[in-house]
Amino acid sequence: MPGSSGLLRNLRPVSQDALRRAVAEFVGAFALVFCAAGTFMSTNGEAVAVALASGLAIAVMASAVGHISGGHFNPAVTLGFVVTRRMSPRLAGLYWLAQLGGAALAALLLRRIYPKTAVDGAKLGAPQLRFISSGAGFVLELILTFFLVWVVFATAADERGTFKSIAGLAIGLTVSMGTLVGNVLTGGAMNPARAFGPFLVQNTWHHDWIWFGAPLVGGALAALAYEWLYLGQGRPTPVGTRGSGLEEPRAGEAA
Repeated sequence: MPGSSGLLRNLRPVSQDALRRAVAEFVGAFALVFCAAGTFMSTNGEAVAVALASGLAIAVMASAVGHISGGHFNPAVTLGFVVTRRMSPRLAGLYWLAQLGGAALAALLLRRIYPKTAVDGAKLGAPQLRFISSGAGFVLELILTFFLVWVVFATAADERGTFKSIAGLAIGLTVSMGTLVGNVLTGGAMNPARAFGPFLVQNTWHHDWIWFGAPLVGGALAALAYEWLYLGQGRPTPVGTRGSGLEEPRAGEAA
């Protein structure tokens, strides 16, 4: 077919680029589940340890490959970029496959590595509902994911963000914060991939809709809210300028 070779040459770099980004998402989601679920089993669910492992995994991986894929590692974060039209649905679908695939492989390897007693006792580090109703658990995961995606947009999507160059640190700290709050009650997953890997490999799906639905709803709400308030038309002038109504030294400027 005339011209088809030229069309393929134009498409190939795009598909290769998307694949490279997806690999970065695969590795990041793998690291999160491997470290978070592994720490959960190693420490019998000790909240501080799990929060530290989860936050560090995200902070390190987002800092390492954020310039390649954006450092989502979370279907809820990716959905936030889709609903605000900052990402094509086609690329998002590839991200979701990579994130869920990385989570599943991490859980599979953890099941091979850890003793059966530890795996079964902790349900392979899968998030679990304790002490509260399923409705309360849904609301908690929704709120925690809202915080996470809000911070992602404020630090990584907003070019004016104070922490643009170290967004991974702020995002990782938010993951740790959320895990500390929710660990005992819902696991503080804030991430469908974090739940999916252990659920799939351990074949435990009790109340699974909480960890799939709540983060997606919370993430979409946070993304839309931040986009509408601060990234759309009529967005506020950054503080520190005359037009902002609040003049103060900017970062790197003398008082």
